[in-house]
Amino acid sequence: MENKHLIDDGRSMRQRMLDGDDYIADDPDLAAANRRAIELSFRFEQTWPSDPAAGNAILAELVGSLGADTEVRPPLRVDYGSYISIGARTFINYNLTALDVARITIGDDVQIGPNVQLLTPTHPVAPEPRRAKVEGAKPITIGDNVWIGGGAIILPGVTVGENSVVGAGAVVTREVPANVVVVGNPARVVRHLNETDPIDPA
Repeated sequence: MENKHLIDDGRSMRQRMLDGDDYIADDPDLAAANRRAIELSFRFEQTWPSDPAAGNAILAELVGSLGADTEVRPPLRVDYGSYISIGARTFINYNLTALDVARITIGDDVQIGPNVQLLTPTHPVAPEPRRAKVEGAKPITIGDNVWIGGGAIILPGVTVGENSVVGAGAVVTREVPANVVVVGNPARVVRHLNETDPIDPA
């Protein structure tokens, strides 16, 4: 697709997207992949409540990889699904939005609360390229044994280190180190964790 805001280097828009370079979101190949994801997400949502095993088979078809003993509760909203990997023994509560324009990696033993958003897309601030549907993306990585509270938003390019906790409603704009608690908007470290910490009261 010709666009004055991009240099044509022979790559498809899908490849540009996966390479982390600007691309045109309004692309037929990407639109077809998005429709596939929407269809599989809908089938997962309709099937899982009455037959979790069959629902999980659809989920495994939707996402790039799905670890053993992982539970994802529908609905699940994605752009493509193919660029999401979910580790083993992870629990994802209702209504995760995971926009995988760049790769989203979710580790083992992760707990994700309801209504969490993992948002990889970026858009130009300048109005003209934004009007021309130029888009970019940065990957998101969620380390092993992370807990993300309900309603939290993880922004493009963020890595959350292992064992860390993201408080409910937090907006995470930058890297979260391992073994910390972050809260707020923008999220900030409020506590460092270690193995001897007492269990928090219910």
